[in-house]
Amino acid sequence: MKYEITAKELDVLPNDSFVVADIRNSFEFEHDHIDGAVNISFNDIYKMSNSKKIILCGNKNCEEEVRLLCASGYDARYIRDGFNGWITDRGYPENFAAAVEQSIRKQFHSALLTKFKKAVTDYRLINNGDRIAVCISGGKDSMLLAKLMQEYKRQSNVDFDLIFLVMDPGYSERNLAIIQKNAAALAVPVKIFETNIFNSVYEVKNNPCYLCSKMRRGHLYKQAQILGCNKIALGHHFDDVIETILMAMIYGGQVQTMMPKLHSDNFEGVQLIRPMYLVRETDIKRWCRFNGLHFIQCACRFTDENSDCNENGESVSKRKEIKALIAELRKRNPQIEYNIFRSVENINLKRIISYKDKNGTHSFLDGYED
Repeated sequence: MKYEITAKELDVLPNDSFVVADIRNSFEFEHDHIDGAVNISFNDIYKMSNSKKIILCGNKNCEEEVRLLCASGYDARYIRDGFNGWITDRGYPENFAAAVEQSIRKQFHSALLTKFKKAVTDYRLINNGDRIAVCISGGKDSMLLAKLMQEYKRQSNVDFDLIFLVMDPGYSERNLAIIQKNAAALAVPVKIFETNIFNSVYEVKNNPCYLCSKMRRGHLYKQAQILGCNKIALGHHFDDVIETILMAMIYGGQVQTMMPKLHSDNFEGVQLIRPMYLVRETDIKRWCRFNGLHFIQCACRFTDENSDCNENGESVSKRKEIKALIAELRKRNPQIEYNIFRSVENINLKRIISYKDKNGTHSFLDGYED
C-alpha cells in the first residue's frame, strides 16, 4: 500500500474528501502552513472522524504514524518529506514574478510599499551611490525585502545598486533547492556563497544558535565588503522590533531596540539597514497567501533537528511567549504595539534613573542638587 502523497497528487483531490492534519508545533504552523490545514497533535487525530482521508504533514515523512492510523480504521497518507517537501514539489505558474510584483504595486501598495518607502525616507536608509547587499535567508521576510528593494529601485530617483546575497552555511540540498526555486520564480538573481558554519558550531552545547547567528552576520558583512558593498539589508519587520523591545526589558533587564540602521563595529565602511522596519508581519503573511507563496522557516540544520531555535539565534519559546503577551495586551488596547514603539522614540532622560552613552553611565543624581 502506498502511504505517501506528493503536492501534485494532493492538488487534484476533491477539497471535501480530505483534511490535512499538520502535526508540527504551533510556532512552525503559524509561520506557514498548507491552506485549510488543521494544527493538531498526533494523539488528538484519533478524536477526529474517519469519514475523510487524513493527510499528515510534519517536518519529515510520517509513515509510522500513518500506519498506526490505518490500523485504527483511518484512510491516511503522509506528505512526502513533510512541509518542506510539499514546498519543493509545488510548481509556479507562468509569469509568476510579474503577478507578484503587480500585487505589491496594487493590492499591497499601502500595507507594504508605502511603509517600506516611509522607513527608507524617515531613517535615510538608501542614498545615491549605495551598493547594497540584500541578505536572503530563504524565508518570507527576506524574499519580500528583495522584491521591495527591486520595486523601490524601479520607482525611485535614487541611483544605487543591488546584490542579492545568499549565504550557504551548510544547508541540506533540499533546503538550498527551495531557496533557489523560490528566488528563480520571483525573478531575484541570487548570488550564493558557501561557508562551513553549521559544521563549526554543530557540537557546541551552550547556545549554538546564538553563535551561528553571530558567525553568519560576520560572514555576510565580509562578503558584502568583498563585493564592494557599503550596506547590507536585512528583512526584520515592525513586529520584530516590538518583540525585541519587550524581550530586552523582560529577559535582558535593559531598554533598547532593534535599530533601523547601524554602523558595523568590525567592518569599516559597512552599515546594516532594515528597510522593512515599519512593515507589519500580518501584512507580509497576507501577501504570501494572496500570491500562494510558501517559504521555509529556517534552512539551518538545527531547526531541522530542533524546532526550538530560529535564524536569529533566539529561543523560539521566549519569542512565542512575548508574541502571546502582546496578543493578550492587544485585546485590551489595539494600539499596544504602536505605544511600545513610541516609548523608545519619546524617552525623557530626566525621567530615567540612569543611562549609558560613549562617555559612560550617567545617573539622575548627577547634578541633582544643582
